[in-house]
Amino acid sequence: MKLMIHGACGRMGRVVQRVFREKLPDADLILVDPMAKDGEAYTALADYDGKVDCIVDFSHHSAAPALTAYAVATRTPLVIATTGQTEAELACIEAAAKTVPVLFASNFSLGIVVLTALARQAAKAFPDADIEIVETHHNRKLDVPSGTALTLGRAIQSVRPGSRLVIGRHENGKREPDEIDVHSLRMGNIVGIHEIHICTDTQTLTLRHEAHDRALFAEGALTAVQWVVTMEPGLYDMEGILSSILA
Repeated sequence: MKLMIHGACGRMGRVVQRVFREKLPDADLILVDPMAKDGEAYTALADYDGKVDCIVDFSHHSAAPALTAYAVATRTPLVIATTGQTEAELACIEAAAKTVPVLFASNFSLGIVVLTALARQAAKAFPDADIEIVETHHNRKLDVPSGTALTLGRAIQSVRPGSRLVIGRHENGKREPDEIDVHSLRMGNIVGIHEIHICTDTQTLTLRHEAHDRALFAEGALTAVQWVVTMEPGLYDMEGILSSILA
C-alpha cells in the first residue's frame, strides 16, 4: 500500500509516520509538508506526481481547498484529521466527497466514537438533565473548544431538539434549561480529556474519555485508511467504522 501523509513533519505527523511504519512495515509512505526542511518531505502536493492509495491529512484546516482539489484530480481517497474548518473549507470537503471517498472526523479515537454514542443515549434517557461538557488539552492547542467537544455537543443536540450550545460561560446569570455548556481547559502536556456531566436534581452521570498517548489517533487514522479505501465516493465519519465493527 502506498500512502501519502500530508502534514508529515508536524507533531502528529511524526507520530503517524512511526505508527504506520510499525503497523504497515511494507507500506510506501509519501511525506508532504509545507514546513519540511532539508529535503525530509515534499513541500507541496503537486511536487509528487505518482499515484497513492490514500491521503491522510494531519496538517491544518486551511489546507482543505488545495488538499481536496488534489484528491479529486487524482481520484484518491482522503482521510482528514484536522479541525476548525471554515464554512468555505467545509464546502470543499463536501464537494470532494461527491467524487472520492472522504473520511472526515474531529477525533480518530475509537473510544471517542463510543463516548459519542453513549452521550447521545444518556441525553435521551435524561431529557430534563443539565448537561455540561468539559474538554482539557495541552497548552499549545490552537482551537477552542476542541472539535471533539463540538462533535459531542452536536450529538447531544440531535436528541434534544431546540437545545443550544453555549461556549464557555463569561457572564453572570442562571443556567437556562436549553443550554449545553462547553468549557475548555488548556494546561501542561495533556493529550486530551473529554468529560460529559449529565445532572438531575437527584443524580449525576459522568462519561469520560482520556487519551494517554497521541499514538491512539494515528492508530485510528490507520483503521480509517484501511476502511475508506474500500468505500464508494461519499462523506464518512468514524461512526461508520464503529457500525461496521458492531454489525
